[in-house]
Amino acid sequence: MTALDAFRQLTESFTLDHLFSLIGIGLLSGWLMRTSLGRESLVHSPPRRNSMSPQLPFFALFAWLIGPAIAQSLIASFRDPVTEVQAAFQNGVVLGVTALSVAFGLVLPLASAHFARGLKGFGLRLRTVPRDLAASCVHLLAVWPLVLAAVVATMQIGQWISRWFSGRDFQMPTHEALRQMTEFSDVPLSVLLAFLAVVVAPLVEEMIFRGLFQTMIRSYLGRPWPAIMLTSALFAAVHGNATHWPALFVLSIGLGYAYEKSGSLFRPIFMHALFNGISILGALIDSKPA
Repeated sequence: MTALDAFRQLTESFTLDHLFSLIGIGLLSGWLMRTSLGRESLVHSPPRRNSMSPQLPFFALFAWLIGPAIAQSLIASFRDPVTEVQAAFQNGVVLGVTALSVAFGLVLPLASAHFARGLKGFGLRLRTVPRDLAASCVHLLAVWPLVLAAVVATMQIGQWISRWFSGRDFQMPTHEALRQMTEFSDVPLSVLLAFLAVVVAPLVEEMIFRGLFQTMIRSYLGRPWPAIMLTSALFAAVHGNATHWPALFVLSIGLGYAYEKSGSLFRPIFMHALFNGISILGALIDSKPA
């Protein structure tokens, strides 16, 4: 093999994931050197003054988790979908409406009432949106190789456990929404699921976990990193698939850091939306026949 052939083979196997990872490793390395391995990264990050009680974030969390199930059971008693596509679309609509109702009807009023300076103290300042959008790309690139490393480690451990106990190869389950988007050739359903993943989920989840939980935990512990870690553990645990927990935990640490560093809730919202959007695009590209 000539040097030209080797270079051509290398470039053909080079993917967008590799590019993101290389950029991310560079950004992460620079951050580690500037902050003494992260120890000085949030030293000057001010806490968000608030009057929340410890049970208030759990109230919002339970409303977000239980609300869609109650609404779906009520609707199912009046209308029973015929096909799996119809059922998925109905469930998606119910989930979206319920989640947005929790966000705008519960979380935002609570934040306005309990945070100093209301929604601005909560981290929702429209004038910071352009800066937060640009910074969210940088933050996501920096955490990207860590998320991929968590996925690879989970796959390796899963392979070892699966072969040891069952003799079969381990397969990480696909997220249900991604499965539906790739298996069903239904455009309205795919658009709805993409809207839920890229808009609704980042908005509602970041309001609840970063805005309420992380702020409340930091108020009691007094330090940002323990609050980020505990919130990330809760964030991963509420997602149903345990094999996704390590990657979600790592991603959540990046989201929590972005919130503490900037004081803006838009930054983790944009990061979350970008991550979900890239995941959807990757799943759709991989599902297409070669």
